[in-house]
Amino acid sequence: MKAKDFLLRFAIAICFALTASNTFAYDFEVDGIYYNVTSLENLEVEVTSCDAAEYKGDVIIPETVVYKNRELRVTSIKDNAFEGCSGLTSVDIGDGVTSIGESAFEGCSGLTSVDIGDGVTSIGERAFYNCDGLTSVDIPDGVTTIGNYAFNG
Repeated sequence: MKAKDFLLRFAIAICFALTASNTFAYDFEVDGIYYNVTSLENLEVEVTSCDAAEYKGDVIIPETVVYKNRELRVTSIKDNAFEGCSGLTSVDIGDGVTSIGESAFEGCSGLTSVDIGDGVTSIGERAFYNCDGLTSVDIPDGVTTIGNYAFNG
């Protein structure tokens, strides 16, 4: 009986460890922002997250970042990337970014202004949900899709 209990507990611990390791997966970090390489062939990356507890102030999502001596184009902001970063005050999204994921900035209550780059064509559902301090948003003409509740709250 003790062997079965041990094996069950061991299996549960392994499951938790595997789940936790995928929660904050990224390939590299630059200036407190974490990126995943989406295509080495096309030299493209996506913003995956930031350290919500430490990231404060103005954030600039650049058009390019350097990783392993290669200049990579930043093409998207992944779902939930900055969710809960209440210390953010402004966001400037580079022209190379084409999409802002679902809940990308949800709950960023300190956010007051957002400048969305000309390359963005889609803004995901709840992208800026509950950003109740938001007073200024610049949305370019090229945006063709704005998800439900993107600016609600």
